[in-house]
Parts: sequence; structure tokens; C-alpha cells
Amino acid sequence: MYIPPKGSSSFDKKVNSRQNRAPEAEVWKRQSTRSRAEKMAWRGHLSKNLKELRILLCQSSPSSSITRTFIEKNYKDLKTLNPKLPILIRECNGIEPQLWARYDFGVERGVRLEGLSEAQISKALEELGKAGASLKV
Repeated sequence: MYIPPKGSSSFDKKVNSRQNRAPEAEVWKRQSTRSRAEKMAWRGHLSKNLKELRILLCQSSPSSSITRTFIEKNYKDLKTLNPKLPILIRECNGIEPQLWARYDFGVERGVRLEGLSEAQISKALEELGKAGASLKV
């Protein structure tokens, strides 16, 4: 029976290549986690820029399904980071999904969410938060 020398089989090469890449993968993982945290830092500053956040949607329409999914995935995180910010979720039959932000002095801005992905809804929320920062004098 022939036994190949150590390191010559394709399995050994795969194992060795994985072992060699492990530190690089770990560095990449740390960098991606750090950059993701930096990208999401705006979520903790919503209460500084907004007085109220309102999300309007339909309970059953397909156009509101992505908005419902966004709320299910992000409400807890948003509320944990902004405990004093009123986040109102208003369900009404047949309404198109919308996101409204109320700022100081009763100024309000709204965004239609129909046809947007979850990432685009998150971006719209971020832009509404940044708009509140620019309104402060």
C-alpha cells in the first residue's frame, strides 16, 4: 500500500491554506464589525435630532411588507438606543408606507417607503436624522 508523503495530498494543502488564512480572516472580521458599528452609530443619535418618529403602514398590503419586516428587525435596536424618543407605528388599512420625522418647532418631514428595500428605508431614516441635525441652530 502506497502512503503519500505528508503535505502532498490535496487535503493537506487545503488544511494548510486554511491555517495560513485564519489570521487574515480574523482581521477582516474585526474590521467589518468595526465599520458596521461606525455605519450604525447614527441610530444612537436620533433622539438628539428628532422629537418624534412615525411609521405609517398597512397591516396586509404587499406594498407595506418590507416596511413591516424593517420594523420587526430594527424597532428593538432603535428603541434601545433611543429610549426617550417616541417611535409611533400607525397601521391603517389601504395606506401606503411612509416615514415621518418631527423636529423642533413642529417642523415635519416625510418619506414614502413604497418600493424601497430595507437598506433604503434605513438610509432614508438616517437622512431624516441628519436633516434634524442641520435644522438645529
